[in-house]
Amino acid sequence: MGICCDRSLARTLFGVALIVILLVCAGMPVAAQKSKQKAAYKKIIGPNACAECHKQETEIWKKTHHFNTFKNMPRSKEARAIADKMKIKRIKSKTLCLNCHFTTQAKGKKKKPIAGISCESCHSPGKDWQKVHSEFSGKTEKTETKSEEAARWKKADKLGMIRPSSIYKLAKNCYGCHVVPQEDLVNVGGHPAGSPFELVSWSQGEIRHNTWYSKGKKNAKPSPGRRRILYIVGLAVELETALRAVGSATANKEYAFIMARRANAARKKLTAVAKAVPDSPELKRLSEFGYTAGLKLKNKPALTEAASRISVEVLALTSKYDGSTFNAIDSLIPSPDKYKGKEYKSKQANLPG
Repeated sequence: MGICCDRSLARTLFGVALIVILLVCAGMPVAAQKSKQKAAYKKIIGPNACAECHKQETEIWKKTHHFNTFKNMPRSKEARAIADKMKIKRIKSKTLCLNCHFTTQAKGKKKKPIAGISCESCHSPGKDWQKVHSEFSGKTEKTETKSEEAARWKKADKLGMIRPSSIYKLAKNCYGCHVVPQEDLVNVGGHPAGSPFELVSWSQGEIRHNTWYSKGKKNAKPSPGRRRILYIVGLAVELETALRAVGSATANKEYAFIMARRANAARKKLTAVAKAVPDSPELKRLSEFGYTAGLKLKNKPALTEAASRISVEVLALTSKYDGSTFNAIDSLIPSPDKYKGKEYKSKQANLPG
């Protein structure tokens, strides 16, 4: 089905609540953001807790750049040079580095990096939802009813779990680091302003670990529809993130220049998507919102409003479409030869399924 129009009242109310939360967080004071981050450290359970059940997925993770960050990043000459410019003595002790490059856990009043970029970096700190999502409503996988399963997932969602179906929230986590969120880190430290990140090509390469439902027999590729939605959401979140970054920039220097270029590139690509699918008013609005605020310094209110409107619109789009009718954008989406890293292929791939 291309358009999903029959949605339950509960899902509608959840979507409205999520939009309100996103808008509130967008304008959250720095002190409140720091407090929220400290609370998140206390809810990190670590990748070993996930590996108890997700053994196959953990093995895939161990072959990725995300895993190797823990050991390799602090030893790199580039990282040391940036740390020196930022007057950071120990890379693994500063929040500036910990939030993006490591999985960090609260140890008493201190914070300690325990792994590289891992499960909870993407799916959110697991203390509240880890047992809920994995215990089959107190039964076994075969005896849990469909209604009990639905209630379990709803509860896990409410407790903060970010599942693969929550593409927008997953993308926000990706772009939160792949577009550097700190101006001085770039202008003073010489840190790259971000990766040449694109959601499809970076999520379907070495980090794809869609093996759970096949019990490790295959690393399933996304359907054409999901791939299209990934592409659109990625562009929208790139634009939203870059607009907020330009709005927060204070100096007419490299950070502001690069963020403005990222925003401009993303809105041009969204415009191309909207032209390819003219029957979607949501896509049209997404492309238009990117042009409602000038990409310039001292324009934070207008840029923040544009970014917030994009976040609301992309959530509306993902609740209405599954991408199956968006085949006109296939030529715009990066092909598999552009994927980041080599995808994992199960040794059991040829076994009967």
